[in-house]
Amino acid sequence: MLECDELCTFLGRHDRPLRLWLAMDRTTRRIVGCFLGQRDALGAFGLWESLLTPDLDAVCHTDRLATYKGVVFGGLHRIGGTQHIERFNATLRLRLAHLVRKSLSFSRKQANLETLVWLFIHRYNASLP
Repeated sequence: MLECDELCTFLGRHDRPLRLWLAMDRTTRRIVGCFLGQRDALGAFGLWESLLTPDLDAVCHTDRLATYKGVVFGGLHRIGGTQHIERFNATLRLRLAHLVRKSLSFSRKQANLETLVWLFIHRYNASLP
């Protein structure tokens, strides 16, 4: 079972919003998918493409964002039950200054932000039992 959610950040200036799309395995709490993009169907598809093949058949818990319906089909899509991924989003905002909403820290390049997020995710996954 997966939990999927997105969180907003900015690239360069506050008029250029960017979404960090995340997928978490509900039983192990590992982050299994990540994508940086816009809040549209392409962003949801990018998250879905970042998942490994066994995770594509998992039940996916999401919020009410309509773009998930384009990638998670039928009985695999459940609305609600995203407490763990929401908690992880709060941890990301706490630990990475680039993701704080009103901060002087920001990334000018998307590649730098992606590297920062991926390094944190790999360290987080490695710390889990």
